[in-house]
Amino acid sequence: MKNIFLLLLSFCMIAASFGQKKLVAVTHSPITGIKLPTGSKQDKRMFSEAGAKMLLDIEGKKANVSLSAMEVLVLPASAVSGFNTDSLMKNLTDVGWLVSTVPEDKKYAWLQKDKQHILMYVSADTKETGLYFAKAFAAPPPRNTESVAAAKNQTSTTTKPPTQQTVPVTNSRFAFTTTNFDDGWSSTAKDDWVEVTKGNLKVVLHYPNKAADEYNSDLITGLKKAWDVLVAPRYSSATNMDFKSLYSYESIEFAEADMVEIITGKKVYVVLFKKNFSSGRGKYIEFISPDKSSFEKDFGGYTTEALAESWNKMANMVTYNKFAVAPADLNGKWISNFTGMTQYVNAYTGANAGANTHASNENFEFGPGNSYKWDLGVASGFVGNIKFQSVKSNGSFSMPNNWQ
Repeated sequence: MKNIFLLLLSFCMIAASFGQKKLVAVTHSPITGIKLPTGSKQDKRMFSEAGAKMLLDIEGKKANVSLSAMEVLVLPASAVSGFNTDSLMKNLTDVGWLVSTVPEDKKYAWLQKDKQHILMYVSADTKETGLYFAKAFAAPPPRNTESVAAAKNQTSTTTKPPTQQTVPVTNSRFAFTTTNFDDGWSSTAKDDWVEVTKGNLKVVLHYPNKAADEYNSDLITGLKKAWDVLVAPRYSSATNMDFKSLYSYESIEFAEADMVEIITGKKVYVVLFKKNFSSGRGKYIEFISPDKSSFEKDFGGYTTEALAESWNKMANMVTYNKFAVAPADLNGKWISNFTGMTQYVNAYTGANAGANTHASNENFEFGPGNSYKWDLGVASGFVGNIKFQSVKSNGSFSMPNNWQ
């Protein structure tokens, strides 16, 4: 049985009169540089920014891309300002952004200019238009996006999906186990990790491990345990070993040593790294290079700057855990469960104002002849007035290609 996790969103924004001072009038978007209609404001209230981050993180996770530098804008309704979606797209392309909407939900779009990548969300109603931007640490992988507009003075290129190759792997029943990326990196699925290589560099993307991933409030203690579980068994000796941590909003774990590989007998420099994302998606990544200078040439060294570019480059190596899928790979039952609750509190008195809950269970079962069965059960509503719904279907499925 295979498990996938479908993240659904349930959040609320609590607005109080004393918080209005954090609504700041703006004429341009600080992140994108586009001109905004008269009456636009940037919402810097904590609850607003937290809600926007939750919303954008869901789409970011689908692309396996981390986000930062959140911007929440509140625009007058289009009926008042005359500023609508077409106006937004024109303003974006006027300043050089290439815009690609997400077909599954056209409120989202990816923006690209030079080496910058931004995730956008826009939602309009009769009272106002919400416009959110967040910077992405890396480009989203090739997806079935729809190009809305081409940026001016910018060469348009078509991104090709990674090359797929069928390579036998121990006990693997999947059709594709190797991916060759356009930037020179190559990924191969192994029994206990994904191995990513380019030249004399090797990066091991460790699969979840209960013993290594166990939470520990002491970063160094947790890191040493992970090293003993994931790294030490494959090496015969270690010198110049050092364990470092960096406490921040998204803390860093960094261990390094000069090692000798048991299998090859080669001397190598090894780094075990983890960025503890606020979403909980941080994974242990092992970097193996001939020496320390070779590693630092590509990824940089340890730094006390939590948001240094080196951390982002290292953390984003997880995006290379990506393989094509054949129809036969889907066979079996896939389950997704979700539960969440929003507790409301009176902004003035602090009194409990009720709780809104949501729980869902979704099942996909794929069988012979590209057949499928699907069912979804949902329970949601305020405690004391919860409503139950269910739906199911069956039929046949198709895949346009091995990446869709």
